[in-house]
Amino acid sequence: MILRRTQSLCPVCLRRLDATYVYDNQNVALRKTCPDHGSFVVPVWRDAKVQGSAIPAFKIWTRPKSPSYPALPHTEVREGCPFDCGLCPEHGQHTCTGLVEVTLRCDMACPVCYAGAGGMNAPRDPSIADILARLDALQRTSGRCNLQLSGGEPTVREDLPAIIGLSRQHGFGLIQLNTNGLRLAREEGYAETLAQAGLDSVYLQWDGVSDESFRALRGQPCLEFKHHAVEACTRAGLGVVLVATVVRGINERELGDLLRLALRFGPSVRGLHVQPAAFFGRYPWRLAEAPRLTMPDIMAALTNQAPELVRSDHFHPPACEHELCSFSAVYRRTSMDGTPGMEPLGQPAPCCPSVTATAPPPAAEGARAARQFTALHWKGTGKEPALAASLGADSFTRFLAQAGARQRFTLSCMAFQDALSLDVARVRGCCIHVARSDGRLIPFCLHNLTSGDGIRLYGIDT
Repeated sequence: MILRRTQSLCPVCLRRLDATYVYDNQNVALRKTCPDHGSFVVPVWRDAKVQGSAIPAFKIWTRPKSPSYPALPHTEVREGCPFDCGLCPEHGQHTCTGLVEVTLRCDMACPVCYAGAGGMNAPRDPSIADILARLDALQRTSGRCNLQLSGGEPTVREDLPAIIGLSRQHGFGLIQLNTNGLRLAREEGYAETLAQAGLDSVYLQWDGVSDESFRALRGQPCLEFKHHAVEACTRAGLGVVLVATVVRGINERELGDLLRLALRFGPSVRGLHVQPAAFFGRYPWRLAEAPRLTMPDIMAALTNQAPELVRSDHFHPPACEHELCSFSAVYRRTSMDGTPGMEPLGQPAPCCPSVTATAPPPAAEGARAARQFTALHWKGTGKEPALAASLGADSFTRFLAQAGARQRFTLSCMAFQDALSLDVARVRGCCIHVARSDGRLIPFCLHNLTSGDGIRLYGIDT
């Protein structure tokens, strides 16, 4: 039974193909056929049993939007999506988060790495002038979007504080560092240096509660230094989000305990963000045999493992990116002393408002609300009310700002796409864009996407 029609790519030759969402053994799968390389099927929505409440069905997990096309497209439509990104005039969503990759070097070289970073042949770091040009292009195209400095591992650059300072001068709503936390943990005063330069938030890689999981995904035990990194960020007044890459059979059974751990850290940890692994960059499995998890798998794991904290009906599809890309929930802490406790706020997070209008809301409105909420919630400065006013926040966001980030906690999931699971409709709705050296903005999944043989769709940005 065909549920939806779309287009995708052949995972071997990256040729564009017609594709369908179909029921496959009572689950929903994306199916496509390449005339040269045969048929491919990948699960995208698994039925899952949970305690207390049912996982939403694929058919009702929807959030219609009216496209919001780029005001300043950088590329023309020639070959069609996903080959013309820049963004092209047909892209249907504004930038919510812009990524600037400041290095492809890394001090860990994890077995699972979306960027394939940390190898012996990493390209030379972009110069300060290059990074400034990317910041200029991002600001010019996307205005006060949120900014994430990423890599590779950004902290291997000695001039990172200067890069943060330049970013602050551009007026982005949030300046966040994507990091493994190693230098934050080991270098006394480094977190304070970054905070003084203008950093707001740390997007901290944290995959589980056991070093066995870290050994499998990161190649070494990490728990001790991760704890030290959170402590350093707390002293520096930085907001922290724990970010878990989750792989079936490795660490999905630790999600409930990871949520409790995040809450025990107290108000400096503003949320837990879960990423079921997509298979691009570096990973130790064959693409067709990779141990995949779907968003319902993550919902079920959280609900079953932490039923005192989470119910599946807390989760909402996004008003920003495509509905099959993420879910989220926002909570109020019921304990401020590190005891795990939270309750859902009385309405969905502003990045996921209920659909009541007869016509789909503009995608740009979803991007605006998501940017505001993320900037207000994940910052560690304590200046939320003033920031809310400067951003022109809506009434619910202003209420959250007055309540204070210390009382809030977000639980979210982002399901990235790889060459097997890519859906052109999802790509067109992407709001996470990587700023490249030539001025283009490329949706995150396309920027990183590789064929089963490791051939990059968009090449390494040098």
